[in-house]
Amino acid sequence: MLNANTYVTSQKGIGGTIRNQYEDFYVEEIPEIIPSGEGPNIYIWIEKLGRTTLDVVLDISRDLHISRKRMGFAGMKDKKALTRQWICIANMDSEAQMQQVKDLDIYKTDFLKIVRGRKKLRMGQLKGNKFKILIRDIDDIEESAGIANEVLEELQVTGVPNYFGWQRFGKPRTNTHLVGKALIENDLAKAVSCYIGNPSEDEHEENQKARQAYDDGNLEESLELMGKGMRYEKMMIRELIKDSKKGELTDKSYKNALYALPKPLQRMFVHAYQSYLFNEAVSNRVAMGINTYIEGDIMIDPEEHIVYDKTPEQYQELMDNFEANPTCPLYGIKVPYAGGAVGEMEESVLKNYGLDKSDFEVPKMPRLGSHGLRRSMRFQVWDASATATDEGVLCEFSINKGSYATAVLREIMKIDVI
Repeated sequence: MLNANTYVTSQKGIGGTIRNQYEDFYVEEIPEIIPSGEGPNIYIWIEKLGRTTLDVVLDISRDLHISRKRMGFAGMKDKKALTRQWICIANMDSEAQMQQVKDLDIYKTDFLKIVRGRKKLRMGQLKGNKFKILIRDIDDIEESAGIANEVLEELQVTGVPNYFGWQRFGKPRTNTHLVGKALIENDLAKAVSCYIGNPSEDEHEENQKARQAYDDGNLEESLELMGKGMRYEKMMIRELIKDSKKGELTDKSYKNALYALPKPLQRMFVHAYQSYLFNEAVSNRVAMGINTYIEGDIMIDPEEHIVYDKTPEQYQELMDNFEANPTCPLYGIKVPYAGGAVGEMEESVLKNYGLDKSDFEVPKMPRLGSHGLRRSMRFQVWDASATATDEGVLCEFSINKGSYATAVLREIMKIDVI
């Protein structure tokens, strides 16, 4: 995992591979809100394969001829997986509109339930996610299942380092955090270039050619070469082509290109760079003891409220029961540092990159700037088990929302997990 450098379990890794088939990686949302069956909003329990949540949402809004802003979901689910989650369409109160939804045919997406609900669905309104993940290409499946169970048993006691996974940064083309870095540096042309240009050898040759054409300044050619998978690049480059007809491209042109993207994607860039730095802070804090309270830690409860005025012994007891967790900073303008040795470590991460908290203001695009926040440096895993099957080791577990299953698999496999 990018910028993640510390393990908490000592067992040898079982190695192996995941996502040989998308069906090998199953994710099911644990909802916070269950639609009542009545109300002005339509909830769809979808099962999608090999697609991002945002892609499905955009397809639905396109086919219904409605604004993307009327669509809601609780969390982004993996693309390279078989996943189930709720999607909500606001203000669809007529029977004709319900029928329109039932008649939709969305690529690689099944509608398992369609029901009405009173409240709109918003980001973060879920308890967690259940996973069933098959690890293939293992020499001794029985022994590996035993090791995996030992690791899972230990992690249920200590918690798991709360690293951001590769999905946050992009794979095979790991560039989202680089766009965010360019935004923090106030270089809008570089931010756009990082996203549209900058070809990677790991991509399809056609995509590389499209990106190279952009880097060479051939906008029309770049657009022509872009394949189906470059949906968001097309949104940006169309804005640039439109502006280029008026004259030389300016910061305003690049700003318009970035604002052409869906808002969740716009916000993801700076967040990805924050996540990159966060992973380093977590690596350092985990090395100090993942399930040990350290004087100066800023502690939060499961609802992410800061826990004040406890003795070190009380904080430790809360940690042992997963009723509170130490945090690391998602760096931003106003994020507070911890005290003592932990705070010194947090400050040193930013200094090592030549950064200051004020850099996260992003003055040229303040809507994309960030105040920052404290995020738990570990997460809980429960209902965890590993089973030997004919095809490999099947790992099943549930984890907190906003956390990555690959952080659990990383401890089991002891290799880079994507």
